[in-house]
Amino acid sequence: MTGGKSCVVCKIVGLVVGLGALNWGLYGLFQTDLVASVFGLMTPGAKVVYAIVGLAGILKLISLCKCCPCQKGSCETK
Repeated sequence: MTGGKSCVVCKIVGLVVGLGALNWGLYGLFQTDLVASVFGLMTPGAKVVYAIVGLAGILKLISLCKCCPCQKGSCETK
């Protein structure tokens, strides 16, 4: 998930992690949980969104140590 080119999955993961970070930033600054505002407090829809953001965060953390398979040959060993 590094460099200029990335696969669709890498782009989606980056987008979801960014939206999750935005939600936490809004919560930290204004005590406004955007997910809860849209889906309701801990409704099934909100739980799905939180789970997706959590999974994207895990994938993003993994990408710090392991290169995406779509980037064969373009990643240096860390």
